[in-house]
Amino acid sequence: MADFTQRRVTMVDTQVRPSDVTKFPILEAMLSIPREVYVPDGKQDLAYVDTPVDLGDGRQLLDARAIAKLLEALTPEPADLVLEIGASTGYTTALLARMAEAVVAVEQDEDLARDAEVNLSEQGVDNAALVTGSLAEGSVKHGPFDMVMIFGGVQIVPTAIIDQLKEGGHIAAIFMSGQVGEARVGVKSGGRMSWRMAFNATAPLLPGFAKEPDFAF
Repeated sequence: MADFTQRRVTMVDTQVRPSDVTKFPILEAMLSIPREVYVPDGKQDLAYVDTPVDLGDGRQLLDARAIAKLLEALTPEPADLVLEIGASTGYTTALLARMAEAVVAVEQDEDLARDAEVNLSEQGVDNAALVTGSLAEGSVKHGPFDMVMIFGGVQIVPTAIIDQLKEGGHIAAIFMSGQVGEARVGVKSGGRMSWRMAFNATAPLLPGFAKEPDFAF
């Protein structure tokens, strides 16, 4: 039987802390939430390796460093209502739920969404609602939200998502350009987003978040 508790400590000590993630709520959540529960069957030994976990169909559970730094860039407060885009198997949902008041997690892959629901239910995460539907459409009926966390690659953030964010609210996402990317944090002011670079990261593009191709005549 693998000692996953010790592996969690090692993950935080070797992947998270050295990446300048210092906020206690993030470290506490990552030490407490069993990442191995949220990886596909047969891949438990990959849960704490310093790489993303392949979930199939171009989707990944991001590596611990990328997740931790996204959370550090935009740390949820205990009173926040968070919209999560790309819940996948529910690991990031569980982390957010531990820090925020409530999380609305959207996942459009029905198999992943089913896994996430089971995982979150079995782990007793009762302040997260899983919505199976288009990632790019978010969840209008549950908003507006204090923040939006997008756990995957984007080229654009659809207007539908920005419209669900409160004025003064923040979005964190990994913007991809070819094979390279950077995590950015945006703040909504006057209905518009202004973005700043947070750190370098890569992630597969999420469905619905690619730019429309430019037409050349």
